[in-house]
Amino acid sequence: MSETVKKPLKITETILRDAHQSLIATRMTTEQMLPIVDKMDQVGYYSVECWGGATFDASLRFLKEDPWDRLRKFRDGFKKTKLQMLFRGQNILGYRPYADDVVQYFVQKSIANGIDIIRIFDCFNDLRNLKCAVDAAIHEKGHAQVALSYTIGDAYTLDYWKETAKRIEDMGAHSICIKDMAGLLLPYEATRLVTALKEATSLPIQVHTHYTSGVASMTYLKAVEAGADVIDTAMSPFAMGTSQPATEVMVETFKGTPYDTGLDQNLLSEIADYFRPIRDEALESGLLNPKNLGVNIKTLLYQVPGGMLSNLTSQLKEQHAEDRYYDVLEEVPRVRKDLGEPPLVTPSSQIVGTQAVFNVLMGERYKMVTKETKAVLSGEYGATIKPFNKELQKKVIGDKEPITCRPADLIPPELDKLRSEISQWQQQDEDVLTYALFPQVAIDFFKYREAQQKKVDLTVADTENKAYPV
Repeated sequence: MSETVKKPLKITETILRDAHQSLIATRMTTEQMLPIVDKMDQVGYYSVECWGGATFDASLRFLKEDPWDRLRKFRDGFKKTKLQMLFRGQNILGYRPYADDVVQYFVQKSIANGIDIIRIFDCFNDLRNLKCAVDAAIHEKGHAQVALSYTIGDAYTLDYWKETAKRIEDMGAHSICIKDMAGLLLPYEATRLVTALKEATSLPIQVHTHYTSGVASMTYLKAVEAGADVIDTAMSPFAMGTSQPATEVMVETFKGTPYDTGLDQNLLSEIADYFRPIRDEALESGLLNPKNLGVNIKTLLYQVPGGMLSNLTSQLKEQHAEDRYYDVLEEVPRVRKDLGEPPLVTPSSQIVGTQAVFNVLMGERYKMVTKETKAVLSGEYGATIKPFNKELQKKVIGDKEPITCRPADLIPPELDKLRSEISQWQQQDEDVLTYALFPQVAIDFFKYREAQQKKVDLTVADTENKAYPV
């Protein structure tokens, strides 16, 4: 350890977003979270990640909650702590690229409703797909953090990461996150990577990983010793497994060192006590599968994220083809190579995985090609680090000229059209963004919201009639 004085390590708490997204499919309700917000606000976290990722979709689809309302309630409760969200670049929180006016408006409304830090990533690390969101965050006086979707492969050299980091700094971003969604970053590799990024850029470096492969805590230790400024952790009831390392464990690990976080274990213990019954309830109901709490070493052997592994298993089960599991695992890296060796993160992980299943079950590679695979080969998702398999590209898109510009340059403005489509349902500015991301789910939610409001109105009218008899 260097003898120079180190700044204390900062902690981003993920229990209100990624932790429950990873372990219980983002099913924690706003009502379950709000009572502990005041206590969490006293901890002194660098930030609390509480929005973005799958929270938006799950709130609407399964919990019948307005995600914007959740964010406003968090903002009211967290008086001292910065709020953070995860943002999929030009895809926002959805699965397709959106026009620039929608991206800009979403960033504007996220910050206006309480977000301080926006972590922006692209599944191909194509920085052109991040620029609009980064510029919008800077314009709105938010903190623009760009995430490097971490993966391994012969093209992903330290020079590649250093060069990308320099370009991110040139974009005007305020910090960089190493986003290791699959738990592939090994401890000594973290030392090399953080050291290289610190040489290449003066921006703060944050590290995000998952415990899926069992190395995450050791990776954090080496990353922090190499100079990482912030790490992402989760309160112990929703830590480990496919989630992040436990907050309390990492705080204790660095206690009494130059990296001491200064966070109070007694306060953290009270917060853990609050979340423990929620975890127990999830285990009892089956919402939390104990399998998600163990170590899955296949993650390192096949370089496939934990969520993608479970997705492959369920796809094969539906086809009564569980015996082809290892054939599919071996096909995944081949498909990934054909598609330019992208990092495997939403949505590229789903695209590569599904295509690998088809290739194995059809008995002939690319006999059936998904529309998403076709979109990748057409350039609709942007540029990959390596060229696509030329023969495959020709077979799938024929003589069609692939897109080589920034894909969003070809998407005309969408906001006015979207506003006219939902005029009858709109009750707040943000409704147009909810509809833009998940049109059908949004309409169902707007109908539900209206029905609930009518119920309340009837109850109030009924109460008034009883209270003031004519």
